[in-house]
Amino acid sequence: MDNACKILVVEDEIFVAIEIEYAIGELGHEPVGIAADRSSALEMGKRAEVALVDLNLRDGATGIEIGRELASRHDVTVVFMTANPTQLGDGVPGTLGVIAKPVADSELRDAIRYAVACHNEHMDAEPPARLQLFMTPGGEPGRGAHG
Repeated sequence: MDNACKILVVEDEIFVAIEIEYAIGELGHEPVGIAADRSSALEMGKRAEVALVDLNLRDGATGIEIGRELASRHDVTVVFMTANPTQLGDGVPGTLGVIAKPVADSELRDAIRYAVACHNEHMDAEPPARLQLFMTPGGEPGRGAHG
């Protein structure tokens, strides 16, 4: 795959994380690893291009901070995945958006494809229906760290 990306999974529920990693590999991308807390996410994030980030992790509700740091420090395209999307309010600057859990396999794959397209600056990519994009200060849908 020409536009293969290194994708980090930030999720503390191991079975969910393994399913996400499997989908990443099936789509031809390289899983960077599974991080269950802030310190491991930020360490592994140095090698990632895209990250799928849950909000509530082993060390508490650190997902928002992790997403913000991955986007700003490492230029990672971040998609949040959570059962509580309202915790994100109007969004997190520099991040792409959020998809509510539970996520069907096809929806997960569509969200990964879209995040990779945004990371690779394919501006004609259409966001999947269940991915709620964050708005930029100018009122346009966010494109993540690259947008």
